[in-house]
Amino acid sequence: MKQQNDTQNSQFLLLGLSEDPELRPLLFRIFFSMYLVTILGNLLIILATISDFHLHTAMYFFLSNLSFVDICLTSTTIPKMLVNVYTHHKAITYEGCIMQIYFFSLFVGLDNFLLAVMAYDRFVAICHPLRYTSIMTPQLCVSLVLVSWITSSLNSSLQSSLVLQLSFCTDVQIPHFFCELSMLVHLACSDTFLNDMVMNALAALLGGGCLAGILYSYGKIVSSIRAISSAQGKFKAFSTCASHLFVVSLFYCTLLGVYLSSAVTQSPHSTAIASLMYTVVTPMLNPFIYSLRNNDIKRALKKNFVREKLEK
Repeated sequence: MKQQNDTQNSQFLLLGLSEDPELRPLLFRIFFSMYLVTILGNLLIILATISDFHLHTAMYFFLSNLSFVDICLTSTTIPKMLVNVYTHHKAITYEGCIMQIYFFSLFVGLDNFLLAVMAYDRFVAICHPLRYTSIMTPQLCVSLVLVSWITSSLNSSLQSSLVLQLSFCTDVQIPHFFCELSMLVHLACSDTFLNDMVMNALAALLGGGCLAGILYSYGKIVSSIRAISSAQGKFKAFSTCASHLFVVSLFYCTLLGVYLSSAVTQSPHSTAIASLMYTVVTPMLNPFIYSLRNNDIKRALKKNFVREKLEK
């Protein structure tokens, strides 16, 4: 392939999950349905937390932010994928690819930070219940979310700006359904040493740091729960963090699975399929995980539906 100096004229081709034309209608219906469920489910969580005064607490404030980020995360990749499948058109512009990298890195980073913040919230609630309201003040909650946004924005700005320094050949084929950062970097025609170094260092620092914080928080939580004498007390304490623990396990296990599959199989197609778990499936399941066993959210949603019926 001939290398171009002006990479902004390069055409990137998203190969997607399958090149079989017979599978396209099925893929479109499946992912369109999953996208609608994700948007609707997370919007209901946000609506419930805003409308019900009893849910104006730190835990539900973080949960509503997580739901908003999940909506944004899926909206970064799925609409373009659906358009490509429906129109049989694989191309994405250079600018569009850079924007996908920026926003995808931003919202995945926010997911990572918010899960760590929510783990800290559960740690304070279980290990220091009498001081919970004095520690988890509205000012602290807003500050934690703001710091998460700023840190994730700086990370995604750095990652996307480094990609802008790379040169790409003509008709770059990306074996994925979106412009995945590491995959795109390895398709560049120029030296990628700096990109690889920064990408791995930030993944270890930010991702590893948040995961370490989550593990530390749950280590303290387990110790506190074990110290509770009654079985009913233990169950009640564990139930307050069970949903978050399940979401954390789902997010990090699928994310780790993507990188392990890419390292073991060396198959970009397998990596693309594995990426569906934390980019599409996890954001879709989060509202169900948090609402199925959460009586507060169920009650808030029922109130909204009853109110709407009475107004009609």
